[in-house]
Amino acid sequence: MAERYYVVREDLLPEGILKTEQAKELLRRGEAATIHEAAERVGLSRSAYYKYKDGVFAMEQTSRESIATLSMDLEHRSGVLSKVLGMLAASEGNVLTMSQSIPLQGMANVVVSMDTTLIHGALPELLTKLRSLDGVKRATVVGRS
Repeated sequence: MAERYYVVREDLLPEGILKTEQAKELLRRGEAATIHEAAERVGLSRSAYYKYKDGVFAMEQTSRESIATLSMDLEHRSGVLSKVLGMLAASEGNVLTMSQSIPLQGMANVVVSMDTTLIHGALPELLTKLRSLDGVKRATVVGRS
């Protein structure tokens, strides 16, 4: 069964869901150092936090995110992936997920999904920089949201 999503006015939501988002906001802003501290500050149990944390998002948070999925073919040499990740970090890209295939014939495919909201410059410029790195044989955008 496919996941379904709803937009619900805040005053209709149960208290546990509202407090979960408040706790997540404290963590995002660095106003709470741990989940325990954030949950305690908003008056929420940790079990309720864990129950809802992956399913509740503030509307403005989801509309700010821009996610791109990059596919790259990298030479199987020490330091190549590290350089790629360093470049993504330097451009303010935030890696969300990453997977790498087992290297075959000296090459490995790496797929990275990243939040591009804060990227300095355009995504095409980042791709050009990635392609110029020693050991990067191909870099393309395979998805955007």
